[in-house]
Amino acid sequence: MKCQHDWKFNSFSLCAVTLESFQHTLFKWAEELNSLSRIQDIFDCYEQALELYPNNEVIWNSMGEHLFSLGFRDEAAGYFHKSIKLNPDYTEARENFYRVANWLVERWHFLMLNDKKRNVAYQRAIQKTVQSGCMSVLDIGTGTGILSMFARKAGASHVYACELSKTMYELACEVIASNQMAGQIKVLHMKSLDMEVPKDLPSRVSLVVTETVDAGLFGEGIVESLIHAWQHLLLPPKELEELSTRKPCRLCLPVVKEGVLDAIVAWFVLQLDEDISLSTGPDEETCWEQAVYPVQGALGQFVKPGNTLIVDVSCNNAYLVFHSVAILSHELRMEVEVNTMSDQSLANEAELCDALANLQTTSKSQTNLLKCMLESSEIARLNNTQYNERFKSALDNILSSLTSMDDEVCFSQTIDDRSADMNCENSNGQSSSDLTSDILCVLDVSEGFSILPLVAAKLRTVKVFSSLEKIQQQAALRALAESNDISKDRLEFWHNYLEDDSTLLQRPQSGKLWSVIILDAIEVCGLIRQGLVEKAALARCLLRPEGRLLPQCIKIYGMLIESETLQRESAVQGKEATLGFNIAPFINQFKVPVHVFLHLSTLPHIRLSEPVELLMLDLMSLVTDELCSEIRVQVHSSGRVTAVPFWYEIYLDTDVCLDTWNDTSHWKQAAFVLDNPIQVISGDELRLKIQYHKSSISMIVNHG
Repeated sequence: MKCQHDWKFNSFSLCAVTLESFQHTLFKWAEELNSLSRIQDIFDCYEQALELYPNNEVIWNSMGEHLFSLGFRDEAAGYFHKSIKLNPDYTEARENFYRVANWLVERWHFLMLNDKKRNVAYQRAIQKTVQSGCMSVLDIGTGTGILSMFARKAGASHVYACELSKTMYELACEVIASNQMAGQIKVLHMKSLDMEVPKDLPSRVSLVVTETVDAGLFGEGIVESLIHAWQHLLLPPKELEELSTRKPCRLCLPVVKEGVLDAIVAWFVLQLDEDISLSTGPDEETCWEQAVYPVQGALGQFVKPGNTLIVDVSCNNAYLVFHSVAILSHELRMEVEVNTMSDQSLANEAELCDALANLQTTSKSQTNLLKCMLESSEIARLNNTQYNERFKSALDNILSSLTSMDDEVCFSQTIDDRSADMNCENSNGQSSSDLTSDILCVLDVSEGFSILPLVAAKLRTVKVFSSLEKIQQQAALRALAESNDISKDRLEFWHNYLEDDSTLLQRPQSGKLWSVIILDAIEVCGLIRQGLVEKAALARCLLRPEGRLLPQCIKIYGMLIESETLQRESAVQGKEATLGFNIAPFINQFKVPVHVFLHLSTLPHIRLSEPVELLMLDLMSLVTDELCSEIRVQVHSSGRVTAVPFWYEIYLDTDVCLDTWNDTSHWKQAAFVLDNPIQVISGDELRLKIQYHKSSISMIVNHG
C-alpha cells in the first residue's frame, strides 16, 4: 500500500495537464482509494483538487457522490448544491441533489408550513404566553425557525432555537436573517438533550416551544426532550417523568361495526394552552396523518357490534405502547397480542414468523419458533401474494425451458457419440451423466430478505444462490429451506464466496455461467433502482446463452391528474400560510420535481386522462442509461394539470408481469409535479417529453 504522501498533487506539474485529464486521473485514483478502504485519503484528495479548481462543478458533484455513498447525506447535499450553483444546467448534480433532498427535508415540512390553521394556533398560543410574562423562550427542533419568530414577534426578549439537522440548521439561519431577526434569535446546531446552562444557555428559560411530534405523538422523542428541558433548561419544574413510569392505562373501546380486527389507529390533541388546541384526528383538516399499530396475534379475528376491546396502553420508555388487547363478547373472552415498541430499535422493524409462496414455516428439527428481524418493506413484500405467485410462474416457465434445452443437448451428444459402454463424452472428456448432473444455477440479488431462491428450488432441481449478508437472515432462509425439504447443498449464500463485496455479479465458478439472475428493479418508494441498466448489462454477460434476467422488461405508465395535496407537499405557497414570514424562497430550494412514497389509491386527486405508456426499458438488450420519448396525451376532463404520477409494469417474461399500482402491491408510486399547473379542458392534447437518465425520470409537459 502506498504511503499517504504518494497521492498528493504537485501544483507545478498540473500546469501541463488539461482539466479533463486531471479529472479523469482524480476519479480513477478515488476509485482505487475506495477499493483500499482509504476513506480519509479520498476526502483529502478531493479537498486538494478543490483548492486547485474551486469553481469546477464536476469535482464538487463527484465529492458529493462519495459522501452520499458513505451515508453522509447532509454533507453530500452541500456539495451537490454548490455544484448546481456553479452550473445550474449540470443535470447530474441536479438529479443527485433531488435524491438527497428527499431525505434531508422531508415533504411534511412543506405540508406543515402550508397549514395556516396550524400556524395560526401556534402563533396565538405563543403570543398569549409571552405576553403573560414568559420572556425567555427555547424552541426545540426549530426546523425553519417559524416558532422562534412567532416568539420574537410576540415580544420575547431572549429567544433560543436548537436544531440537530445540519441542513435545517443552516436553513433556519437563512430564514431568520431574511426576516431581520438574525441578532435577536440565537440558533444552535445541537440536540436539546446535550444543552447545558450556562454553557449553551445563559440561564434557564421560562417557555419551551416544540413540535417534535409524529403521527403517533411520541415517535420523535418529545417526552425525553421535555423531561430533560424541565430538569435542566426550564425554570421551576413539573412532574413529566410520571408519564414514562405510570402503570398501563386500561381503555374500553366498544365495537360499532363488524369486521376483522387488523390494527389500532391513534391520533392526538395538542393542547397548546387552556383555550387553543390542535387535533390530528381523521376527520380534521390537518397536515398530520394518524398512527397505525398492527395487532399481531389476531389475524382474521372477527368482531361485531356488542363486542368490547379492552386495551392496555402506556408511555413506556417515552414511546406509546399497546401491551394487550382483549376482545369481550357474550360468548367468549379472547386476548390477542399487539405490536409493541418497548425498544426504539424495533420502531421500523418486524418479526418474520412465516413466509408465502406455498412455503411451509414450521421447522422439523427445531421446537422453538424461528424469529428474524426484518424491515417493514421486507414484510410487505413477503405479504405481496401477487409478487410471489408471478415470480413462481415466470421461474417455472424459464427453468422448464432451460431444462428441456439441456436434455436436448445431452440427447444429441449421446446419439452422435456411441461408445461400447454407451457413455458419451464431450471434447473435455465430460460424460453424459456429468452433463445431466450439471444443474441450473439461479442467482438472486434482490435487496433485503427474499424467498425467491426457495421458490426456484421448489420448482426444479436447481442450485440457488442468495445475496443475503446478515447471519440471522441467512439462518432464517436455511430453516425455511429445511422445512420445505430443500437439501442444504442446493442453497448457497453468494456473499460467503466473494472476496470483493462491491462486485456481487460474478461467475459462479470458472467456466460456468448463471442460468437465471434475479435483479431488484424498482425501489419501494416508486423509483427505478440506481444503476439498474449497468447491472443488467453486466448480468447479461454472466448468463449462459439461453439464460434469462428477471425482470426482462419494464414499462413505465403515467396519467394526468389534478391534486392540491401534491402541490402543498411540493412547495410553500407564498407568505399567507406562514403568516407573513419570508420562508418560501429558502425551503423551496429543497423542492423536488418527483415525489415518492405516494399512495395513489388514497391520494386526493382528479384524473384528467387515461393511463398511457411513457417509456420502456428492455433489460435484455438495453446498453445505454439515457433514453427519451415524446408522446401526446388526450385530456378527458377539464381542470388543472398539477402532476403526472407514474408506475410500472414489470415483465418477468413475455407473458407474466407485475403491476406496481394495485391494492396488494408493496410498492408505492411516484409523481412528477409541475412547477406551473396547466389549465385544460376536455378534448385538449398535451405533449409529454420524458427523459430517463441514470435511473432518474424527468418530464416536460406542454400543450400539444
